[in-house]
Amino acid sequence: MRGLAGKVAVVTGAAGGIGAATARRLAADGVHVVAVDTDEDGVRAVAKSLDTDGAWICADVSNEGGVKSYMDLAVERFGRVDLHHLNAGIAGTLAPLPDVTLAEFNQVMAVNVRGVFLGVRAAFRRYAEQGGAGSIVITGSIGSLRGSADLLAYQTSKHAVLGILHGAAMYGGPLGVRVNAVAPGIVPTDLFAATPDAAGGKDDMVRRASSTPLRRAGTGDDIASVVAFLLSDDAAYLTGEVVSVDGGASIVSTVRPSGGAGAWDFAAHDRALYGKDVS
Repeated sequence: MRGLAGKVAVVTGAAGGIGAATARRLAADGVHVVAVDTDEDGVRAVAKSLDTDGAWICADVSNEGGVKSYMDLAVERFGRVDLHHLNAGIAGTLAPLPDVTLAEFNQVMAVNVRGVFLGVRAAFRRYAEQGGAGSIVITGSIGSLRGSADLLAYQTSKHAVLGILHGAAMYGGPLGVRVNAVAPGIVPTDLFAATPDAAGGKDDMVRRASSTPLRRAGTGDDIASVVAFLLSDDAAYLTGEVVSVDGGASIVSTVRPSGGAGAWDFAAHDRALYGKDVS
């Protein structure tokens, strides 16, 4: 990708899945990566695996101290920050809407929304100090664009980050700062590791992804290649966009036979979700 070699990037949520894949992809393109995560062992391992000189830090992106610590490290080690992949996020509970607690909702919003806001704000402050431009990519989700009856907090948070995206892209455009987002579909990672057996959890991802036009789940590398493109000069005239990387899931018309209409057992679905037949 043009314009990546020699740049410095911060990647949050870098210990596994999409973040780790992005860190490795950027390093392969010659980027110095500062890997950020709360999983100390995981983020250290990722940093050690990179092709370029990088750094790692265990930090909580949901608070100002954590964001300051990773920005300070990047500047101390490399003197500047050019690129940001604000990827850190948590899934939260799969509980039905009436059972979601305020604490569960707040926890998801703190990481997925406040963490992105703080990261975007820190990026703009850094660019102003450097007197230059830069590029930011936020990890959204297919949940940013569609609805479901579960994952309420997660879904709300991923809608919210698009508000940050659009505002930041508008503010950054005249300054030469591009802000874009990726909206991954089903990518089996540890994001849902806490709910392996639940419907909509980790273990049924491959089955659910088989209903997409590409008939497969995505990989971290599938997403990382798009993130690298959006951060690169090859996307120089692209800002404020959400790129769906979901095997075509977002284009499916579920009321057409070719889109799977009638293919699901909704009686069983309703009994599992509501505890009774409701239709």
